[in-house]
Amino acid sequence: MACAIDVPPAAAHHSAMADAVFPLAKERASVIGSFGGAEDLRLTDAPTARAACDSAEIRLDLLAGDTTRTAWRHLAGLPLLFTARRGDEGGSGDLSSSARIALLETAINDAACIDIEVASISEMDALLKTLRIPWIASFHDFAKLPETSVLENAARRAMDAGASAFKAAAMLHSPADMARLADFQLADHGIPVATMGMGPLAPVSRLLCAQCGSVLNYGYLGQTPTAPGQWDAAFLKQAIARLAPFSV
Repeated sequence: MACAIDVPPAAAHHSAMADAVFPLAKERASVIGSFGGAEDLRLTDAPTARAACDSAEIRLDLLAGDTTRTAWRHLAGLPLLFTARRGDEGGSGDLSSSARIALLETAINDAACIDIEVASISEMDALLKTLRIPWIASFHDFAKLPETSVLENAARRAMDAGASAFKAAAMLHSPADMARLADFQLADHGIPVATMGMGPLAPVSRLLCAQCGSVLNYGYLGQTPTAPGQWDAAFLKQAIARLAPFSV
């Protein structure tokens, strides 16, 4: 049985849109459907999104200024994860920390969860101190899979900062990279972990990492992937449902 991550009783949601609980559990491979832009968000109706994923990620940095509630209110009832990605980890527009905080604050009342990079924890400390919902501490490397010690340090920083989960996405260049990422996923880091590869090995790596216990597994909703080699969320959900959990 899945063991849900506890959220303090004080974590009251601020709007009906945020009443849905973010699907973060230690023993469940949840699928996150990510929108690659405003058009994909606008054209994806709620039944389609619910069938494809357990939660929808709205990348505020990709919405080209359309960051008001009207852009996502048609998804009411689906847990929403909001992200305002920093430029050096794949964000659009190379937004300053203050601009990204402002974007997140516009959406916080509708959020079931938010994503903040490990590298942004210090500069977003004021926001984190007032947060009353789960948050993901993320790490991205679009060039390579870093040394395992780098990932371990990032996971430790995420845990120490109070994150509900640590997410690592990295470019894979060989089957050995994929195996090392899976080994990292299988280890106990004291915090729920989500891992995924990018590039040509991304599709198979995302299934392998899900089978090894990745708690959050990202695909795209609409027509636009948000990372190299990303699955369509509906296909990813179907594939993960056919996997038998693997542990050591």
